[in-house]
Amino acid sequence: MQDKAIGIFDSGIGGTSIWKEISSLLPNENTVYLADSKYAPYGKRSKNEIIELSIKNTEKLLELNCKIIVVACNTATTNAIKTLRSTYENINFIGIEPAIKPAAIHSKTKKIGVLATKGTLSSELFAKTSDLYTQNIKVIEVIGTGLVELIEAGKIDSPEMYTLLKSYIDPMIKKDIDYLVLGCSHYPYLISVLKKMLSNKVTIIDSGEAVARQTKAILKANKLLNSTANKSIHTLYTNGNVDVLKDIIKPDSTTTVSILDF
Repeated sequence: MQDKAIGIFDSGIGGTSIWKEISSLLPNENTVYLADSKYAPYGKRSKNEIIELSIKNTEKLLELNCKIIVVACNTATTNAIKTLRSTYENINFIGIEPAIKPAAIHSKTKKIGVLATKGTLSSELFAKTSDLYTQNIKVIEVIGTGLVELIEAGKIDSPEMYTLLKSYIDPMIKKDIDYLVLGCSHYPYLISVLKKMLSNKVTIIDSGEAVARQTKAILKANKLLNSTANKSIHTLYTNGNVDVLKDIIKPDSTTTVSILDF
């Protein structure tokens, strides 16, 4: 059981930012990643659609013999993880949601920005988390419409991306934010672009490391950590453009990337 893979899915290639953190923290673990690019972005879909897609991905990961499932998608976590946990009671699910808590605790200006999808910002789980930690904080929420599509098209460093992203960030800068919370697993790939727009007084926060630590803790608690010395195997599947996925993860000898219909 311990040598089974950690299953990870996202609405496209963005969740590979989470996959990288998990692979780094847990070098003995095998992984299977599903990039559901055919249906990306989830953020513009209804809650029922998001739940259906999350179940589809879960079924595929279970078919591929995974021992635990990481929902590496903010929108899927905030809209579907409750259903997944009640439907698959024998499987542990790790979710991801915007890291509002550390931003709210450490903000000196008491103003933080949250860049996320519509599906995440409008979810019940996000509202509860925000209400819990931002009582005396001004939260500037911005829906990053179009960002996921550009990332999925391999246009991270394009002029089009810079112009669109700047239109979302400038209003936050004017309101004196000192923390920017990235509320989509695609967005860490924009950090290099964001740093060109933000002063060094603004701290960018994403949830990747926290998700990796939680994955390790759950595996350890359930005695599922892989203790073998064998070299780990990473298998990534996409139902979209395989070249874009390869370009963003730069696969090595332990990693295979291929197309799969799911």
